[in-house]
Amino acid sequence: MNRIAFLCIVLGATLWGTISWYVKHLYEFGFTAMEIVTIRVVTSTIILLIFLFIVSPKELKLQSWLDIKYFIGTGIISIIFFNYSLFKAIDLATIPIATALLYTAPAFVTIMSVFLFQEKFSKYKVISLIMTFIGICFIVGLVPFDMANISFISIIFGLGSGIGYALYSIFSKFALKRYSSLTITIYTFLVASIVLIPFFPLEKLALFSETTVLMYGFGLGFLPTALAYIIYTFGLQYMETSNASILTTIEPIVATLIGVFIFREAFSFLQMIGMTCILGAVILIHRSPQKEETIPTPQNQLH
Repeated sequence: MNRIAFLCIVLGATLWGTISWYVKHLYEFGFTAMEIVTIRVVTSTIILLIFLFIVSPKELKLQSWLDIKYFIGTGIISIIFFNYSLFKAIDLATIPIATALLYTAPAFVTIMSVFLFQEKFSKYKVISLIMTFIGICFIVGLVPFDMANISFISIIFGLGSGIGYALYSIFSKFALKRYSSLTITIYTFLVASIVLIPFFPLEKLALFSETTVLMYGFGLGFLPTALAYIIYTFGLQYMETSNASILTTIEPIVATLIGVFIFREAFSFLQMIGMTCILGAVILIHRSPQKEETIPTPQNQLH
């Protein structure tokens, strides 16, 4: 395994794991979940556009403007819905719980691909789905029956983030036949930005005159988004996607450490078992032998 590629993948996943740190602080300044989504998407769009203009302007060229339909799916139905659900889950529950439920995405991809692309249900996929279900039960308190500390709506948003994350892979399957991963990413963010900007309240712009707010806002769009994706994509060129995807499981570990040690959020031993089950299911899906071409899982694409 290429050492530089290994470090790039791990660093990119580690940066993804810090998302909640920025989100929590932006909540403290009165931003709503959708406003934080807008800050992240718009900032990262500007950074990625500048990066691609300098490094690879050909990635910005569309074969046909009709192809924008692909990015309506990835940008609006997936990226906006996924980020909003994740940020709401972080607000209503805890960072470890929100992150664990986000990582149900590969299970949702597996289920969707059976119905949409007629992919086969292998024994590895069945075991992975069972492990994911068991993990969810431990995370939300169904085993043992102790859901008093977790609201039902936070569970819905947490699972919604997993579904939204999974939908990116579903929509990008079609776009990948015509475009590179970088092109899909930039147009995904661009479409999402165009949709979100008109709804951002003008009075909230005044908050960015504060250095702290500007730091958290720019930091969210730069470090755990644009920079993380650029580093991850570079490492992916020199490593098998299955190995890279497994390494990205460091993300929920980083997020959990931030939630527990920085924000003093509770995370029980049983919830830890649940997260282990979900991460084990992710690893099993990527390690299972596949004879036919399958759709890319979320960790191979975008966070």
